[in-house]
Amino acid sequence: MLDVQKAHHRTVVVDGVELFYREAGPRDAPGVLLLHGQPSSSYSFRDVISPLAEVAWVVAPDLPGFGFTEAPDDYEYTFEAMARTIDALMREIGMEQFFLYIHDFGAPVAYSLALARPDRVLGLIIQNGNAHQEGLGPDWDANKAYWSDPTPENREKLPKWLNFEGVRHTYVGDIPERLKPQFAPEGWHLDWERMSRPGLVDIQFRIFEDYGRYVTRFPDISAYHCEYQPLALLLWGRHDPYFEIEEVLAYARELDRIDMHIYHGAHLLLETHHQECAALMREFVVNAQSG
Repeated sequence: MLDVQKAHHRTVVVDGVELFYREAGPRDAPGVLLLHGQPSSSYSFRDVISPLAEVAWVVAPDLPGFGFTEAPDDYEYTFEAMARTIDALMREIGMEQFFLYIHDFGAPVAYSLALARPDRVLGLIIQNGNAHQEGLGPDWDANKAYWSDPTPENREKLPKWLNFEGVRHTYVGDIPERLKPQFAPEGWHLDWERMSRPGLVDIQFRIFEDYGRYVTRFPDISAYHCEYQPLALLLWGRHDPYFEIEEVLAYARELDRIDMHIYHGAHLLLETHHQECAALMREFVVNAQSG
């Protein structure tokens, strides 16, 4: 008989925010905290939660301003604030230690948690999440200029990505034509449906502005890698329109215990490679606990 761990969909008020999250697996198993990126939500983990939950206690929240989590106007919308909210969730449900999923806008939240309490981190699962200057290619120059000098003129020079086409680009931008039929269109349509609610685009820009502060923390993250040497599994979509492939080598330079896998996938690797990634994540969690 199949022993399938079904995901449960819950809402809880923590840190003054009504937060939506998905949960599966026994609570006495190792914790796995899945943190999504922009413009998606915990829905992006829909295909890996149940397989992972056979060996782990899995929690995947929607970050404030995303998905089904509340988006109050007076929320701070910085990655440090999001980390405090997620930390409050962890304390509310009693998940004391966890593997951290490092991806896109979830990366600053994950590293805020890791730097604040390295003892809680069982390992890192890195999936197209940037933490080094090597990953920020020439396309980031306009962003860096705006972060350094946030004038209306510099804002006008930013790429126009907070729209339907920008959301679609996150899924299928800069990938070979032969791979595009692998992507179901529901992803970007659903993400845009949530993001296009009143006030949400402005909130997304506020979050983007804080990414500049995250970039200034890259040296702290490198120091964390080198000092604590967390176990790491890297899963990388080769055709990422945002982060350069050199980012992979930057992680390898700092982490002695890293297992790396590069796929002909995109920024949202789980959209096309969730079977491969789920199998590797399961193995990573099991081996980390036995080794």
